[in-house]
Amino acid sequence: MTLEASTAVTLFMALAFVGVHLFVGRLRFLEKTPRSRWLSFAGGVAVGYVFLHVMPELAVHATTFERATGLDAAAAEGAIYALSLLGLVIYYGVERAIVSSRGERRPDAEPSDGVFWLHIGASALLVAIIAYLLNHREDTSAIGLALFFGAMMLHFVTADFGTRSTHTRIYDARGRWVLAAATMIGWVIGLLVELPQLAIGCLFAFVGGGIILLVLKEELPEERRSRFVPFILGAGAYSLLVLAERTAHQFS
Repeated sequence: MTLEASTAVTLFMALAFVGVHLFVGRLRFLEKTPRSRWLSFAGGVAVGYVFLHVMPELAVHATTFERATGLDAAAAEGAIYALSLLGLVIYYGVERAIVSSRGERRPDAEPSDGVFWLHIGASALLVAIIAYLLNHREDTSAIGLALFFGAMMLHFVTADFGTRSTHTRIYDARGRWVLAAATMIGWVIGLLVELPQLAIGCLFAFVGGGIILLVLKEELPEERRSRFVPFILGAGAYSLLVLAERTAHQFS
């Protein structure tokens, strides 16, 4: 794929992400209890992506980290996975801030405006990194990019639906535009700035931890009445696609 074609493809993907941020509120079929099967399916796909793409790639980046820092193999690998844990912890902290902001009010009450901007800021950082990685990934094949795009599209549907459910009023007025802008900023930076492989590995680790927390946050609470079978189907279907792609690549 030529540079111009690759840029056009990743631009289309970034714009598709923007479409999710702007119009997730119009997907009325997701707003029901028990939880929509599609949201649980999307969560399974996102988790499948983390364990079948992000985690294996972290092992590759651990080698880069080892060479760049002079650490031994075990220490370098531990440092990379610690960054993934950091991503999980940061996004867990944001979720705890939302719960604390509600205090003694109704559990479904909207948090304070300050907590909203903390939540949107953390989400904007994550979407900007993901948009950046459209142009800088370890797996540069067309199929690898398509799998990344599909998994992240479904992840954004799940994450944005959850964010909008928490802050409906401000999300519709301002929050969705912040996420859309963060997506395009991340994509443009990806075109203009090529970070060292060490830094890209760190970004992958951070994204993986954040996605794990966000997906489990949406699926685990009892009041969500989440769908286990669609979640398993999503993870299984994505796993089969990845394994088929890798098998085909091996024999090509």
